[in-house]
Amino acid sequence: MKKSSIIPKPIAEYDLRLLRIFVSVVENGGFSAAESALGITRSTISIHMSNLEERMKLKLCLRGRGGFALTEDGHTVYRAVINLFDSLNDFSLLVGSLSKELSGELIILCADQLNQATQNKLSEVIKIIHQDSPSLHLVLDSEPIANIEKALLKDKAHIGLFPGYQQIEGLSYQHITNEAVYLCCSKHHPFFNKVDTVISETDLAEVAAIHPGVDIEPSGSEQLKKLNLMAKSYQFDTRKAMIMSGSYIGFMPQSYIQEELNKGEMRIIRPSEITYQFNLSLVTKKTPREANKVELLTDVFNRVFNQL
Repeated sequence: MKKSSIIPKPIAEYDLRLLRIFVSVVENGGFSAAESALGITRSTISIHMSNLEERMKLKLCLRGRGGFALTEDGHTVYRAVINLFDSLNDFSLLVGSLSKELSGELIILCADQLNQATQNKLSEVIKIIHQDSPSLHLVLDSEPIANIEKALLKDKAHIGLFPGYQQIEGLSYQHITNEAVYLCCSKHHPFFNKVDTVISETDLAEVAAIHPGVDIEPSGSEQLKKLNLMAKSYQFDTRKAMIMSGSYIGFMPQSYIQEELNKGEMRIIRPSEITYQFNLSLVTKKTPREANKVELLTDVFNRVFNQL
């Protein structure tokens, strides 16, 4: 008698949907944490996961009082699904690259607010890209530096705009603009009505100050060593709010606080001595999956930011 063989079923669109939910659950560490990422309720996620396990005839995860955990089969399936999705993405990119006209998403991530001059240049970049490649769907968003680095390395973004003080392997950094950063306080702080000559190094070391939240260039790091770092804020808008409270002193580019300076609501402390440069870099992956899109972006950025 001939031994029967099991012919695997082809993967349906519904299977892909369930597998995407499975990946999100794994990467978010459980059903509850995946709710916001997926935009569906925990009970719905549970139903989808049960359906997936039933269709695959496998137990993929354990959930209960002990928390969420993958089974051995779950780990194997997760690795296979990641490879599957990467292959599908590679196929889409290959097909897209055969066309002379670029299409699909073009993702730019920024780690901080941009000053007005940089915003104006970025607007010019966007205008040129829209005119030259109208089929591209532009995505412009903000993320912490660590998230942007991961997105670039995983080909989830095409370029990042953030300070390139600490460079990591696999990414390329190109300086595009810089701005002086100064130590500031608000009108509610004891230093506000003191002249610079009476604000000593000892005074600076005694009041509460804000750490920028990331590694900065060497001269800035030396300035931070002189301060009593009692808080942390990377984003300029949140840091300005902390300074405006009168509870802290902190470093800000002048362009971000010019209005407050004009109104007499903030002041700069010893500007000729206590300052460093905020350097903005254009960051890309060294070997990006969509090299044609990255090349387009870097070319346009160079043209616009290098204009005299």
